[in-house]
Amino acid sequence: QLQLVESGGGLVQPGESLRLSCAASGFSLDYYSIGWFRQVPGREREGVSCISSSDGSSDGSTDYADSVKGRFTISRDKAKNTVYLQMKSLIPEDTGVYYCAVTSLFSLCTLSEEYDNWGQGTQVTVSS
Repeated sequence: QLQLVESGGGLVQPGESLRLSCAASGFSLDYYSIGWFRQVPGREREGVSCISSSDGSSDGSTDYADSVKGRFTISRDKAKNTVYLQMKSLIPEDTGVYYCAVTSLFSLCTLSEEYDNWGQGTQVTVSS
């Protein structure tokens, strides 16, 4: 059974860092494009970052929302079958529930919500 579990969220002050993890079980992330999304109550879910599949059909390229470029980094750990989102210089606008999602429908990742398997989310709160 395909399962995604996010972790690493928490309460931090502006300027601090967090690293979110998305651990997969029941399948290999190598064959999937993976996206990180965040949602704030009352607002639409926003694509934050994504990484393309790394099984040879794609180059494992990454993409970022303009609001997080230069501050967030997405990466894979093949041995741990986990994807990370390293978040630095956090600002209050980064607050939200962060979800990871995967799909095998396309090799090149996208920041749109065209993913068919989602985790349960982890809360990130940036506040002084």
